[in-house]
Amino acid sequence: MKRTLAAGDVLFSEGDAAGSAYLVESGSLAVVADDEGSEVLLSELGAGAILGEMAVIDAAPRTATVRAITDAVLIEIDRGQLAERIERSDPVVRSLLEGLLKRYRGAMSAMRGQVAEAEDGFDHGGGMGKIRLESQLREALANNGLDLRLQPLLEIARDELGGYEALVRWNHPERGPVSPAEFIALAEETSLIVPVGEYVLDHACRALKALHAGGRSPFIAINVSARQLAEQGLIDRIVARTTESGLPHAALKVEITESLSLDYGMVAEVIAECHGHGIKVAMDDFGTGYSGMEHLHRLEFDTVKIDQAYARNMHASKRAMAILQHMVGMVHDLGADVVVEGIEEAAQLEVLQELGVRYAQGYLIGKPQPLSDWLV
Repeated sequence: MKRTLAAGDVLFSEGDAAGSAYLVESGSLAVVADDEGSEVLLSELGAGAILGEMAVIDAAPRTATVRAITDAVLIEIDRGQLAERIERSDPVVRSLLEGLLKRYRGAMSAMRGQVAEAEDGFDHGGGMGKIRLESQLREALANNGLDLRLQPLLEIARDELGGYEALVRWNHPERGPVSPAEFIALAEETSLIVPVGEYVLDHACRALKALHAGGRSPFIAINVSARQLAEQGLIDRIVARTTESGLPHAALKVEITESLSLDYGMVAEVIAECHGHGIKVAMDDFGTGYSGMEHLHRLEFDTVKIDQAYARNMHASKRAMAILQHMVGMVHDLGADVVVEGIEEAAQLEVLQELGVRYAQGYLIGKPQPLSDWLV
């Protein structure tokens, strides 16, 4: 809703209840306060400025008067809109806002000659915990504090181990194991996903070098997010690391997580670059989202990993089995290999063999283990 003021009009006065904040669309306004009967100019605001938000957020009376210097047009942001946006914001943002409010309250109390009320230290929305965890994750990266686990993939027709998926784990010094869903999501929200990806790449190359030195030549698949794909030089770094380690580039595979946010043009270029170096690319977790079919249509994957939910349910009904059969058939028709995740029973493995699935992954094949366990 827009609010129009003529020059000299008062938007609100010191001491008024605060129901809305305002965005100045045009014109200029003066922010003034009373100082023992004299009016003091605190600031002048122009187009693009936001005013009145602190009193609204803090549910406190206005601490100054705002008057139009020239004719002005403002966009009104009511308390409900503001509260909804704050509630839906990241917990870290909410915690930072709470910190600003604490300083604002302290400054207002000092201006009035009052002692500020003691704060209870409550962590609104877990934001401070998130900031703390982010800092600790940075330390773990700097101090080699993340562990690489390798989960095997069985090449079904040959009944041999074909390769591994690299999975990163974090054993927090105070909390113990931190769920990958938690710290990988945190890394995705920050710039940390790139150094986490570099960490996994480095350790995967070291693992491959050790495995190949033992007379075997498995591949290792590393997970790459949409955000990592957008980083310049990703494939150049993969090629450089494999070359430095004396490994064929094809020893590393790239798994791209199914995501609604893929930039098809950019991802197609990355895949083409991978293929130019002999690096195969897989789509991970196929069947979990709404965009998988579009990805298959527009991107040339070498391998498609079918989500574990389809393995769990394959014997639950004819419908579930039919869906799995058609998914496998469709991927084969596109000329790609299939990996089915979540294989825990021999009967499930038999079905995959009948369907011509190339790779199986799951606890029946092997759990994620440190490199040392696979060198025995």
